[in-house]
Amino acid sequence: MIDQASGLRKMHELKQMKVIAVSGGKGGVGKTNVSLNTAIALAYQGKRVLVLDADLGLANVDVMLGLRVQRNLSHVLSGECELDDIIIEGPAGIKIIPATSGTQSMVDLTPAEHAGLIRAFSEMKTECDVLIVDTAAGISDMVLSFTRAAQDVLLVVCDEPTSITDCYALMKLLSRDHDVFKFKVVANMVRSPKEGQQLFAKLTKVSDRFLDVALELVGVIPFDENIRKSVRKQKAIIDAFPDSPASVAFRELASKITQWPIPNQPSGHLEFFIEKLLDH
Repeated sequence: MIDQASGLRKMHELKQMKVIAVSGGKGGVGKTNVSLNTAIALAYQGKRVLVLDADLGLANVDVMLGLRVQRNLSHVLSGECELDDIIIEGPAGIKIIPATSGTQSMVDLTPAEHAGLIRAFSEMKTECDVLIVDTAAGISDMVLSFTRAAQDVLLVVCDEPTSITDCYALMKLLSRDHDVFKFKVVANMVRSPKEGQQLFAKLTKVSDRFLDVALELVGVIPFDENIRKSVRKQKAIIDAFPDSPASVAFRELASKITQWPIPNQPSGHLEFFIEKLLDH
């Protein structure tokens, strides 16, 4: 591990990159929709965006966009190809690192395989400004690894007791065990901006009582029937229905993200993201 970390520090060109982990604990809250539409909105605003499908056992980013995948992360881990070889292009020129679906071995990576995944990132040549990590549901070790290594953790929550409870559980683990204390929140599938604020207030109330964390509401995505239609079309809503309320909200969220600073210290580099994964 020392040799790997040393090698990373000797990378010839540090890659300035904003790394955002999109998570939330519970499945079914629209996390992948938020990841993809935000990525595409950022691309339309001139950013080079890379999306990592980090649901390593139940990948669905490529399926949601109707993209054909020849190779995925399992081929990288087996040594058949490099990470750059599996990257595919999506809408608006976003780049996607596809994972595999229905493979238990990808869910339970050995320490050596985890290190291999990190090493693959250290050797990646594809340049981008923003890396969006679409994590799996739940609080597995892999979910925790990606969320605690990112610069910003974007929690997607909807107005359901289980969503709030699972989101709280993820924050508790990250803050108690991994020193992650700042979280950005997206209230998803709400009926109005007021409902989004109320949902955020519910989450804040329980976190303020039991956790030492700071929450910031950065996006309110309205419930929009066009999302269901766009999923059936295998297109992102921001492309299928660009004037719909949800599309407007995703563009607003992307505009905010472009204003988030990239630290000047090493945590602003892809190298640091990789080393944090390596450390954990």
